[in-house]
Amino acid sequence: MAPFELLQPRSLGEALPLLDGEDARPLSGGTALMLMMKAGVLRPKRLVSLRRVGLDRIETNGSLRIGAMTTLRALEKSEVVREAWPVIARTLRTLSNVRVRNVATVGGALAHADPHMDLPPLLCALGARVTVEGKKGRRTIPVEALYAGYLETTLKPGELITAVEVPRLGKRGVAYLKCTTRSADDWPAVGVAVVLGGEDRIFVSAATDRPTRISGESAISALKIEGDLHGSAEYKKQLLRVYLKRAIDEARNARH
Repeated sequence: MAPFELLQPRSLGEALPLLDGEDARPLSGGTALMLMMKAGVLRPKRLVSLRRVGLDRIETNGSLRIGAMTTLRALEKSEVVREAWPVIARTLRTLSNVRVRNVATVGGALAHADPHMDLPPLLCALGARVTVEGKKGRRTIPVEALYAGYLETTLKPGELITAVEVPRLGKRGVAYLKCTTRSADDWPAVGVAVVLGGEDRIFVSAATDRPTRISGESAISALKIEGDLHGSAEYKKQLLRVYLKRAIDEARNARH
């Protein structure tokens, strides 16, 4: 691993100027970043730790507001989340393993833009929005607008995800299902998130290079499916058809 400077600002105001330049990277949980640095894929000269900037709170005032530095484990264990957004807690139980969830953060998981992650398609289906801050100010965008492709986001240089806001579930039915080819906490071959009630929303992932909204089974044929070590494109297309039907049935049963 190439040598780097580690900075630890104590506020967001201190952190943002330190992210100027192509050689600077934010450090949240670091679970993905460190692997990419060890592999030589990324060679930042400056890491800006976000651990001390105060973005690790979970709050609710009708909607659910999650600070970007909240760990996946804290979100999974939150009583508020378990009671009012149980699909998020259920999904997190098989997201990688507990050692990773103890360290990985919500903001880092979203910003990494790996299409095999479980939270992005679910948050997209739930109509969640992310707050993004940079030198030029703050903006809020839907989670689905965050993604541009495989490991690519629409974040501008120096911008950070600072929070995620999830609307109330109300009487909507929600389900997230994934198919893994090995253990339950492995990266999925396909993931399907379904929200029924009001505006029905269906997002697929893992088979596509980003969380992708579809209208139903008829739309699967037109998808550009990405084959990988978890399965061929044709295999994943068939899996999507099967898991979409299951997810729709589960979401219908979950409506209350």
